[in-house]
Amino acid sequence: MLVFLQERLVLLSVPKTGTTALEGALSPRAAIVLRDPPNLKHAPLQRMHRVLASLIDQPASTDFETVAVVRHPVDWLSSWYRYRHRDELRGKPNSTFGLTFDDFVLEYCKTRPARFAAVGSQANFLAPPDGKLPVTHLFRYEAQPLMLRFLEKRLKKKIKLNQLNVSPVMEAKLSPEVESKFRDRHAAEFEIWERAQS
Repeated sequence: MLVFLQERLVLLSVPKTGTTALEGALSPRAAIVLRDPPNLKHAPLQRMHRVLASLIDQPASTDFETVAVVRHPVDWLSSWYRYRHRDELRGKPNSTFGLTFDDFVLEYCKTRPARFAAVGSQANFLAPPDGKLPVTHLFRYEAQPLMLRFLEKRLKKKIKLNQLNVSPVMEAKLSPEVESKFRDRHAAEFEIWERAQS
């Protein structure tokens, strides 16, 4: 999570949406950079208000605008599946080694998925707390140039991204039957992606 005090802007770090690259490019420009522990770096919108209020010693965290990136749900799960397929995770409970992408998504659809498929939810991450506003500026991962133009204009800084924390390249095909089940079970994931700017 990056906080730009002068601009009253907070960049939320939704996992697996390229925000590590944004953090690398914009950290020198931010007033507050939260990298560790992961529960602070990846503080969801509901927690962000509490964290920000404690950091700036003011209760008025609501006068900050928020920026976030959301990825197409199938692509987002594909990134998690591939990320957890790395050799260094082989044999560990969160490894997807030996599983198909269908296996991974079917497990994700369970009420209590196994550790390898317990990756959270973009919709829950971006859900506003009661009485608070939703994310002010929500961009699709697939519309990166639009988001970068917004940030460059707002921060008055040219942004050059380097690829960081990239998932391994491998095929991850989802069968139509499993995708249909995923869409039914997790409709909110698709709804929030549809609402994002493209």
